[in-house]
Amino acid sequence: MSERVHKNSSYLNGKSTVGTTTRVKDTSTVSGMCPICIHDCPVLCEISLSAFRGREALYPEPAQFGTSTAAALKDYGLDWSHFNIQAGLFEAKGIQENSESAIFPNVNVETKVGGIPLKLPILTGAFGSTDVARIQWEGLATGAALSGVSITVGENVVGMDVDAKIENGKVTYSKELKRRVDAFRKFWDGKYGDIIIQTNVEDQKLGIDVYALSKLEVNVIERKWGQGAKAIGGEVRIRNLEKAILLKKRGYIVIPDPEDPTVQQAFKEGVFNTFERHSRVGIPKEKPFIEDIEWLRKQGAKRVFLKTGAYRPSAVAYTMKFASEAKIDALSFDGAGGGTGMSPVPMMDEMSIPTVYLEAIVLKCAQILKKKGRHVPDLVMAGGFIEETSIFKTIAISNFGKEPFVKAVLMGRSPITAVMKASYFKKLAQEAKLPKTFADRYGTTPDKFFIATPELKAKYGKRFSEIPVEAIGLYTYLTDRVGVGLKQLMAGARKWKLELLDRNDLMSLSERAARVTGIPMADEVEKDAVEKILE
Repeated sequence: MSERVHKNSSYLNGKSTVGTTTRVKDTSTVSGMCPICIHDCPVLCEISLSAFRGREALYPEPAQFGTSTAAALKDYGLDWSHFNIQAGLFEAKGIQENSESAIFPNVNVETKVGGIPLKLPILTGAFGSTDVARIQWEGLATGAALSGVSITVGENVVGMDVDAKIENGKVTYSKELKRRVDAFRKFWDGKYGDIIIQTNVEDQKLGIDVYALSKLEVNVIERKWGQGAKAIGGEVRIRNLEKAILLKKRGYIVIPDPEDPTVQQAFKEGVFNTFERHSRVGIPKEKPFIEDIEWLRKQGAKRVFLKTGAYRPSAVAYTMKFASEAKIDALSFDGAGGGTGMSPVPMMDEMSIPTVYLEAIVLKCAQILKKKGRHVPDLVMAGGFIEETSIFKTIAISNFGKEPFVKAVLMGRSPITAVMKASYFKKLAQEAKLPKTFADRYGTTPDKFFIATPELKAKYGKRFSEIPVEAIGLYTYLTDRVGVGLKQLMAGARKWKLELLDRNDLMSLSERAARVTGIPMADEVEKDAVEKILE
C-alpha cells in the first residue's frame, strides 16, 4: 500500500501530461517536491512551470494540442485487472455442443444499443471540436463504418466551424458537420452502427439538433451532461486571434479576452500562443429534460441518447431516474478520467468516480428501476477501455440473470491512437523513414503492414482505393484485434453469444473488488458446488 501512496503523491510535482518532472526521483511522499529544492535547478517541475506559465500548467502540454489525447495518471485502487474471467469446460452455451461448431470464430459478438445493431459491442467517440478529432475524422468515421460500429460527433463542432452560417442565433449551414456525417455514410452499410450527433448547452442554443435532423437527416441525437475527464464544460485551444474573436461573438467563453487591446498585443508579441475556449455546462431539471426529449422526437429524432460523466452517486441516481422517465433509448456513463481535448490535468487525476466504482453504482440504480417495472435504457460504459478483456468484464458484471444491462462500451482515446499511428506510419513509409525493426517485420508499404488489407480489398474491390489508410488502421484494431480477442475470451468461457455473459463468468482478485461489486473472491467462487459435486 505504501508503494501505491508514494506513487500517487510523487507525481503531484511532476507529470508527463504537462511535461514536468523533478530533479531527483526520491521525492517527498507528501508534496512530491524534491527533498532538497535548490536555486540552480534547470528542471521544470509543476511548481516552476506554474511560476512561468500559470494556468497553462493546469492543462496537457499546449504545444501538443490537436495532436494528442490525455488521461489521468492516478492509481484508483480498483480497475478491471482486479477481476479474472472464469474458464468453462463441460458445456457450450449459445451454440451446438460439439467440437466442430464450438470454435471461437463462431462466437457472435453483435449487440444492439438503443435499437441500433452493432457488429461489435463498441461505440466510438465522442469526437468533438478538438483539432485532433477534426484532423483525424476521415479515418475515424470511415473506420467506424467499416467496422459496423457507431461514431459520435461530439460537442461544439458547429460553433467552431468558421464557415458555419448562423442566422438569428440559429445555424442554417455547417460545412464541417456535413463533412463529418458524409464521411461516415460513404462506407456505412445502412444497418450496423450509425452516426450520433452530440449536443451540449451551446449546441442547443444554436439549434444544432434541428439542423442535423432536418438538413442532414441524422437519426440519433445525444444530449450531453459532461464526461469523466472534466465536469466544467468542453475546452479547446485557439491559435488564431480572429477565430478567438469570432467564437466570443458566438457566445463562447474565451480566455483571455481576445477583444482586449492589451491581450491582443501580448498575443502578437508571443507572450502566449493560444486562447482558451470554454463551453458552459447545463444544470438539468427533470421536467424540462423530459419535455426536451419529447420535443426532440417531434423534431424527427428516431433515437435519443444521453451521455453523462462520473458525478456523485446521488447525481447518478437522478440521471437514471430522469432517463427512465423520459424513456431515453441509451445512456452512457463515463468514468474518470481521460479526454481528447484539454481537460484540466488535476481534474482528470483527482475528480469524479473511476469506472468500476461508477458501474457498480449505475447497476444498483438499474436493478432498482427494473424491480419497480420502470424503463431502463440500454447502458453504455466509458472510461479507459482499450481492449477486449475489460469489455468482457464490464458486460458480464452487468448481467444479474436475464440479460446484461450494459450493451456496449464507448471508446474514445484508443480509436484516435489507432488512427494517428496509422497516419504517422503512412507518412514514414512515404518518406522511407520507417523504423528498421518495423520494416523488417511487417514490410515497407501500408498494403503489407496492415494485415486487414487483403480482406478489405476483397470486400470493396475498386472502392478500396477510396478507403483512407487511417481507417484501415482503426478497422484492423477494432475488428481484427479487439473483436477476435473478445471471441476467444467468450469461447474460453463457453459462451457463444454476447448476451449470455453474466456475473458467474467473473471472480474478484481483491477484497475491495469483491466488496464494491459483489463478485466473489477467487477462493470463494463455487465453493458449495465443489463440495456438492464430490459428495
